[in-house]
Amino acid sequence: QGLKPIVSTDSPALIFGTTSKLSSDLPATDSFLGKNKVPDLQKLFQKADGLPVHLKRGVPDKLLYRTTMALTIGGTIYCLVALYMASQPRNQ
Repeated sequence: QGLKPIVSTDSPALIFGTTSKLSSDLPATDSFLGKNKVPDLQKLFQKADGLPVHLKRGVPDKLLYRTTMALTIGGTIYCLVALYMASQPRNQ
């Protein structure tokens, strides 16, 4: 006779087996896609002008870089001051 399986051997129904929209149902050009900017950005970033990649886009990149550096240096100085103050014994 053998043992009867406890769990059914039928496969469960697929939950995510079908998509809600087929790709053929979508229009060829959607307004949300916009213009492909990748070739323009590739030209910009591959230009040999001596600038690092994180500064190639001009003023916004320089502003973000300098803000990040200022916050990093300020945070480091703050941590060192806090460590110095914590290492000093308190007077009673």
